[in-house]
Amino acid sequence: MSGDADLATVAAVLADGGRARMLLALDDGRALPASVLAAEAGVAPSTATFHLARLLEAGLVTAERHGRHRYFRMAGPDVAEALEGLARLAPSRPVRSLREGTQAQQLRAARTCYDHLAGRLGVALMAALLRDGHLTGGDGRYDPAAARADRLSAPGRDLDYELTASGRALLDDLGVRLPPRRRAVRYCIDWSEQAHRLSGGAGRGLLDRLLELDWVRRRPRGRAVLVTPAGAAGLRDALGIEWDAAPPALLRAS
Repeated sequence: MSGDADLATVAAVLADGGRARMLLALDDGRALPASVLAAEAGVAPSTATFHLARLLEAGLVTAERHGRHRYFRMAGPDVAEALEGLARLAPSRPVRSLREGTQAQQLRAARTCYDHLAGRLGVALMAALLRDGHLTGGDGRYDPAAARADRLSAPGRDLDYELTASGRALLDDLGVRLPPRRRAVRYCIDWSEQAHRLSGGAGRGLLDRLLELDWVRRRPRGRAVLVTPAGAAGLRDALGIEWDAAPPALLRAS
């Protein structure tokens, strides 16, 4: 017989700043070697090995071997959901340099969360689909005071967003492939925008297709993605989203 959930065990693993930074580095769904994760966490390789062993033991990451090297990956979408929930509760880290300020701005503008787009870009994609009738079931707003919406016990499942016929036609026109045996539409609550963003099969398919089209491009390090000039034009023409890289109006849905 099992007792109540032992939250303290997972919290103890995440309580170390280095391990937390490693897990956040894996939040874009990619598999990364220990050397890259050590650099992301700002720790020595030997310390990174210890941290990764703790993350493996806790079931938060998995490891796969390619040749002589081991690559580490976030264990699954449940871990990403848990991180997003914690991020909404956690205070922001202080920005101490221009470089850190630039990285923070890039993360809030456009990033990946496990297998879908997040930040202002992710939220604007969902807002555009709702605005044009391609998606129904909610208004895209995060309302923690609502009686039934956005419960922490079931993030992304309280509201029944669904693709409409025009939404499926739009995805077909864009060449988006929906993963089989997976619910097409889920939503996540974006920690930086405090609004809903598209996840599920449609979120995964959109990210894959925008990367194929080179509308968005992964940056060399971190979870932030870059919207290319072709992407800015494509987002405007296909979805009516105007992208402006200059702050403070990084993104506007027309």
